[in-house]
Amino acid sequence: MNRAKGKVCVTGASGFLASWLVKRLLLAGYQVIGTVRDPEGAKERLQLVKADLMLEGSFDEAVKGCHGVFHTASPVLRPSSDPKKEILAPAVEGTLNLLRSCKKNSSLRRVVLTSSSSTIRVRDDFDPKIPLDESSWSSVDLCEKLQLWYVLSKTLAERAAWEFCNDNDIDLVTVLPSFVVGPSLPPDLCSTALDVLGLLQGQVEKFQWHGRMGYVHIDDVAQCHILVYEQESASGRYLCSSIVLDNNELVSILSARYPSLPIPKRFEESSRPRYDFNTSKLQSLGFKEFKSIQQMLDDCVASFVKEELNSIKQFKNQHEILITKQLQHTQE
Repeated sequence: MNRAKGKVCVTGASGFLASWLVKRLLLAGYQVIGTVRDPEGAKERLQLVKADLMLEGSFDEAVKGCHGVFHTASPVLRPSSDPKKEILAPAVEGTLNLLRSCKKNSSLRRVVLTSSSSTIRVRDDFDPKIPLDESSWSSVDLCEKLQLWYVLSKTLAERAAWEFCNDNDIDLVTVLPSFVVGPSLPPDLCSTALDVLGLLQGQVEKFQWHGRMGYVHIDDVAQCHILVYEQESASGRYLCSSIVLDNNELVSILSARYPSLPIPKRFEESSRPRYDFNTSKLQSLGFKEFKSIQQMLDDCVASFVKEELNSIKQFKNQHEILITKQLQHTQE
């Protein structure tokens, strides 16, 4: 299927992943319509339009005439009081609102939905000796019990997308990235970058909660989205992850590469089941080798330095000046 230089839509275009996806699509020659809440202008072959996840019909104009739609927009913040209103509703209803707009578009060939590896790994009935693959689904009941609202939102949104697209004959492919690491294009750091930056500063709370986690470079995730869009044979779900590490394995790698930073020495052992990922389905589609965890972390740290570490100003603590100097030194 020849989709070179076609017209595509990317929702949530100002986000961490979406901005990389837009960059890669433009480099590949596509015309891109990006949806944002507050459009301020765009580069050549990129048009930004306003859209609201919770407003039905909001995506009609954005997807009109597009051959492909990449749906990356989804709430990621931890809820303050009402998880169903703040996380679940925007994820599920926002996805369905987009797909209703897609249904009206006669030019549409394929929708690529950004899901998450978390939609397959939160369950207590799998064999830890067998790597998880795309056939697995997280348990809704377990997510609710553990109050994993982001995981639940991604699981319910993807399930709703499959049901809608199957009922309405829409060609849907979903990408399931693990924890995305790499350089940030937007000026404001996303939650994953903030978590990495916090770890470099010696903070343990967020990563203690993470436990064992899959990791993947942001550019690999963007390239994966384009691959599953362009390959006509692509179908179903695609797990996108480079490596799975325990927290102690991660901090060991970080400490070796940045020995002068106050990186935690060890974490408490996680009580969650051990798991690994099977990414052979994506590789069988022609995906090349994943970037290493070392490259992910180096690229992420380099982006902090490149932006003159303005993001560190978000952390008013005693390590601020020290970390700024040490990070700059490691990149010299």
